Amino acid sequence: MKEGKKMTEKELAKMFDHTFLKAYATDNDFIRLCQEAKDMGVAMVAINSEPVRLCKELLKGTDIHVGAAISFPLGQTSLDVKLYETKKAIDDGADEIDYVVNIGKVKQGDFAYIQKEMESIVSLCKENDVISKVIFENCYLEKEEIKRLAEIAKVVKPDFIKTSTGFGTGGALIEDVLLMKSIVGDSVKVKAAGGIRDWETCQKFIEAGAQRIGTSCSMDILKGFKAEQ
Repeated sequence: MKEGKKMTEKELAKMFDHTFLKAYATDNDFIRLCQEAKDMGVAMVAINSEPVRLCKELLKGTDIHVGAAISFPLGQTSLDVKLYETKKAIDDGADEIDYVVNIGKVKQGDFAYIQKEMESIVSLCKENDVISKVIFENCYLEKEEIKRLAEIAKVVKPDFIKTSTGFGTGGALIEDVLLMKSIVGDSVKVKAAGGIRDWETCQKFIEAGAQRIGTSCSMDILKGFKAEQ
């Protein structure tokens, strides 16, 4: 948050990607998720790719985006499969795409593959006027690997780079957001996700430079924010 400028509840809500990515999610869960999203006025609902069409219909007439998670949560699908899933989600109505990088390729130092993957998916999103987010899954990465990914993103220019899926061995860390932001500056935005469940934690990530917050606890965070006012 900018010093001297007090954030409003509405502005905070518009930083949330309100999330439900559980394997056991049913239509009733998505109905509830989308109603909560409308009640709060969040930026996006974050879901897996299959229920995109349903959520798009549920959010019709609002400015709330539908975001599809691609190759989630492992990232271990081929580029062709990631592109197919991305295109199918876009055709079904997705406004935003959050895809997981091929973490194994990062670990073996194949950054040429990672750049090609990022360029291909980001290009497809741009062609369709869809927001792109690249999930690093930092819990499995060394700081130098996070830095290399951010350097590639600075060249490719997705809309966001993102800390975590929330399904790994760890979630968002302040130090990782600071590192990612230090590399991309203002050319790419940073999304923090994974383990952000209360206003105190959320505030620290915003102050570190995160411009979107992925969380299933949006309502609790807003309650904490309102209690502090």
